[in-house]
Amino acid sequence: MFKPQVNEIFYSSLIIEHIVPKGRGFAFKIWHSKFIRTARLQGGFVRADRCPPLNCADGVVKWYSILHFDSHANLNRWVESDERKSLLESGQKIFRAYRFKSFTTGLEGWFSYGTGAEQTGLGPPPWKQILSVVLGLYPIIMIQAWVFDALGVMKGWPPAIAMLANNLITSSILSLLIMPFLARQFSFWLQPAYRLTEPKIDFLGTAIIAFVLGMMVLAFNGV
Repeated sequence: MFKPQVNEIFYSSLIIEHIVPKGRGFAFKIWHSKFIRTARLQGGFVRADRCPPLNCADGVVKWYSILHFDSHANLNRWVESDERKSLLESGQKIFRAYRFKSFTTGLEGWFSYGTGAEQTGLGPPPWKQILSVVLGLYPIIMIQAWVFDALGVMKGWPPAIAMLANNLITSSILSLLIMPFLARQFSFWLQPAYRLTEPKIDFLGTAIIAFVLGMMVLAFNGV
């Protein structure tokens, strides 16, 4: 009868994606070698694998590497080390962005370099995200307030409970219905921050949102 080993070790692995402008590959290889050396010096390091680069159509090359440690504690220790953080600061002159996914470490999801902080994501620039959320959130709040007031919904409820219920409803509508719709409609404008967009596209998307918001203000003022 097979008996599982109680002390079986599950290695912790980290998949890293670096987005490098074309023409900077040689500089990136030199930097990446130093990057791997810092990991080798960390206790519990097992192995590092680097995949062939992926040439993209938007003027960048994606480099993927996988690092393995014998435990999540040793991997976390290297991720939080001053040596790794110092190398990342110097590497920002070479690559546009990076992100990583860890397994069996307890670390959260994908991370990327934006303004020096790792947890800024590879989504659109913050100002585009803010405008998109405002575009989706503003009509929900206005319509919800008007409907609830007309129907007398939540009247007499304690303010804290009414606010919580309102936020739950608003967030659900925004997350499940409105934002997916806006993301599809403005996909030409909501490009990742590392992907350069033409000024006319940035202007067009911004102008459309400003126009729609302006029209909604006029419409809600007339209600």
